[in-house]
Amino acid sequence: RAGGLPPTGSRAAGGRGGPRRGGGGGGAPGATGGRAGAGARGLGLVLGGVGWAFPFGVTQLSDAPLRGAVVGVGALAVLTRGLHLDGLADVADGLGSGRPAEEARDVMKRSDVGPFGGVTLGLVVLAQVAALAALLAASPVGIGAVALIGAAVVSRGAIGLTCRRGVPAASPDGLGSQVAGVLSPAVAGAVALASIAAVSAAASAVDPELAPAYVISGLIAISVGEVWRRHCSRRFGGITGDVLGSVEQLTFTAFVATLLLVLA
Repeated sequence: RAGGLPPTGSRAAGGRGGPRRGGGGGGAPGATGGRAGAGARGLGLVLGGVGWAFPFGVTQLSDAPLRGAVVGVGALAVLTRGLHLDGLADVADGLGSGRPAEEARDVMKRSDVGPFGGVTLGLVVLAQVAALAALLAASPVGIGAVALIGAAVVSRGAIGLTCRRGVPAASPDGLGSQVAGVLSPAVAGAVALASIAAVSAAASAVDPELAPAYVISGLIAISVGEVWRRHCSRRFGGITGDVLGSVEQLTFTAFVATLLLVLA
């Protein structure tokens, strides 16, 4: 249901047009992977930029960073139709069920949010809001802007890394089967590193001394997303659209939280 490429859910995509594996299709895999990687970074930049405009305006008008952070996180949720948050909740319910892979995936397909999903959503959103509020308080135009936009870009880089060849889909239908293996490992790695490099360059434009903090935060966030992806792949037998959404959310959260700690 949730995930970055394309912006449709695993449930919505299930059964439509059959599975598409390993970068199959008409174009050359390298060219397709390159376009997908560039699209992921561009999407993160647009979402982050638009999402930052809301908290910046609120912070400037009301001098309330916490309110601005709430608006920023909410704006990103609206812009993505809540798909990534939905995926995170579903994965938490699937993992929390303690059932075998196929039964756990059935839990993830349910329309309701269970207790594990609800608690996980609350904790992750609170962590995002708290970290962004502190970063906006430090500098809404500089640190706060690059933090929010950077988190959106780096988290899309993590999605690209998840869609590399060698990472299987959990089932032959749904969004996971459509995006699993669409990027070569080299292109996927380049997408992730390029996302960090872009954020570092933006931070350098604000203050060259900030760049190392953003690089460290990006590397740690990507690593967190990859560790989470590996765990989910083992648990569910591969990736699903919900796993993509959960990777995006945890990478985003890890980035802003690590940045806050590094800059403290």
